[in-house]
Amino acid sequence: MKSVWSPTLAWCLAVVAAVLLAVAAPTESSVMGRLPSLQARQLDQQPLALPEGLGAERTLAFISFHRDQRPAVDSWIQGLQLSGDASVRWLRMVVLNDPGDAAERSLIENRLRERYAQEKAAVVPVFTDRNAFARSTGLSGVEQPHVVVLNRRGEVLARVEGPFHPEKARALRATLDE
Repeated sequence: MKSVWSPTLAWCLAVVAAVLLAVAAPTESSVMGRLPSLQARQLDQQPLALPEGLGAERTLAFISFHRDQRPAVDSWIQGLQLSGDASVRWLRMVVLNDPGDAAERSLIENRLRERYAQEKAAVVPVFTDRNAFARSTGLSGVEQPHVVVLNRRGEVLARVEGPFHPEKARALRATLDE
């Protein structure tokens, strides 16, 4: 006599396994990364709550971790012709290890203010742990600058790294225009 419970039990186990896999599967934001919630201040002293304070549904963020990455970021700004394009909301995020001292942060902000005096977009110094920021945002590390498309929830919709490249630029533009 064959047991009726064996096929029923197998079906139940299959359904439970499917539900567990569906729940445990990574979401797009967990794969692509998410901008951590931060309270920052732009160089013009305007407070900026990230990511909620982003000015558009999709924002292009140029993220750099070291001073020597500035030419690569500049190549993106020039390559995407953002100086004359008001249709794209963009900002520069300079991610710095937090010195832990308000006076030291102020000195760093003053140096950045001098360096970016002619910048047309918002420049946002972010004082935090660089490596933790990179991991949270889904970036490969701090050795290269990154360009990301963010939504207001801080989800990374697209990302590239390194200096300007036309193919990468087309992919970013397509994501911005969606």
